[in-house]
Amino acid sequence: MDRGLPSRARIAGMGHFLPPRVVTNDDLSELMDTSDEWIRERSGIRERRFVDEGTSCTDLAEAASRRAMENAGWKPEDVEFILFATLSPDLFFPGNGVRLQHQLGLGPIGALDLRTQCTGFVYALSVADAFIRSGQYRRILVVGAEVQSRGLRLDNEGRDTAVLFGDGAGAACVEASDDESGFLAHTLHGDGAHALALCVRKPGALQTPFVSAEDIAAGHTAPYMNGREVFRNAVRRFPEAIQEVLTAAGLSASELKFLVPHQANARITEAVRRRMELPEEKVASNIERYGNTTAASIPIALSEAVEEGRIERGDLVCLAAFGAGFTWGATLLRY
Repeated sequence: MDRGLPSRARIAGMGHFLPPRVVTNDDLSELMDTSDEWIRERSGIRERRFVDEGTSCTDLAEAASRRAMENAGWKPEDVEFILFATLSPDLFFPGNGVRLQHQLGLGPIGALDLRTQCTGFVYALSVADAFIRSGQYRRILVVGAEVQSRGLRLDNEGRDTAVLFGDGAGAACVEASDDESGFLAHTLHGDGAHALALCVRKPGALQTPFVSAEDIAAGHTAPYMNGREVFRNAVRRFPEAIQEVLTAAGLSASELKFLVPHQANARITEAVRRRMELPEEKVASNIERYGNTTAASIPIALSEAVEEGRIERGDLVCLAAFGAGFTWGATLLRY
């Protein structure tokens, strides 16, 4: 049956889930030479969530997805495709998308995993929008989820990055739309010249074996970050991406109801807010409570804002991200 091509895609519902275990800065100070004051001054983080043993990244995604589907009024059979953004899959392969499809009890639908780390959710929304506009699918489940706590080096050698990251998941139900709501513009960028400035070296197929005991001892399975380089690029690329989607839609920053930046660092968010000349109440910031949840940070923050009434139907919203790769991008939509 010819259903016709929709004029755009929109977010029909949001959901998020955080594991119940709270890990404070004081808790981390018992594992490494750090302090609550040191962490807060450099990142704005007071606490984050870590999963308990037996909980997987797909488990977090399932909980967030069920909440999003309930919020959208979707039934399991309504989901036609899954896009799953994560840097912390349960297995080296296959990806988490098919595992989520199974745990949700869906039929044999397609599932695609995206590995663009902090920008994963923004990239995934762009893909969902393209799929729907092409007429290939009408309803797509888009997920960002992370379990990073198991890959952190919780000692003095790893403290610069270990204090930053947390676990969580967010999900969006994206569907075909012919009304005023929906995606207005996307912009996506990457620059591999900075690939090693923010990375996890192992496991990987660059050398044999994929991973060794020596790699683990050397900390190559934990995140490495050149913090100064990341900060310098982030405060430049965030505003550029935001302005690109606003320009594409013929709109200005003053017309934004809400900006949801990737929650990388409170200082980065504040620098971006000032450059865009936005008041604090128009910019999402939950890093104090959750830390950096990478691909999950934007959907968690967006879902919270919708749940709390800070974003309502018809509001102009911008989502923006910068992270490993380096990759960066933004999405502009009317919720």
